[in-house]
Amino acid sequence: MTRSAAAAVLCALAALTASADDSTLKVKVGDKFPDVPLAAAQIDAVKKGAKTLSIADLKGKTVIVFFYPKALTSGCTVESCGFRDLMKKGDFPKDVVVLGASADGAELQQQFIDKNGLPMPLLCDTDVKLTKALGILSPKNPKMSQRVTFVVDKEGTIAKIYDKVTPKSHPAEVLEEIKKLK
Repeated sequence: MTRSAAAAVLCALAALTASADDSTLKVKVGDKFPDVPLAAAQIDAVKKGAKTLSIADLKGKTVIVFFYPKALTSGCTVESCGFRDLMKKGDFPKDVVVLGASADGAELQQQFIDKNGLPMPLLCDTDVKLTKALGILSPKNPKMSQRVTFVVDKEGTIAKIYDKVTPKSHPAEVLEEIKKLK
């Protein structure tokens, strides 16, 4: 094989690998949010008696889905408690649903809720199916998501993506965006 042919093969393989990379954002504003049903801790807060929750279940509501790497860790706790505090103060409009999400199982998510008094359901993407569909898998750990937040409109379309998140200030940043959408 000539050098140029080998280089072409390597370039083709690199392009194929990059397109299959689950840690590179695969959606954009204006796309439909993937409709992947997931188990959730505290699911009854938004869907009574359900076993799973998906974006289709929340049609007609604005939905904030904030992904975090691992429940009960410092940055994830700061971010989740920031959303909790704004929700408890009633800052979000009534037709807004806030959901946390990670690859953690329901038991750990429930511990996270109980320890921090979190009022929102926490999605359990244990097989990282939704995380991969969005392209937000951690490049360092294939069992964790990146810290990314999606604002999804009443029709299930992505209205805003936050892929650069500072846990402490992020909930207030999202609230300001929600106020602009209203």
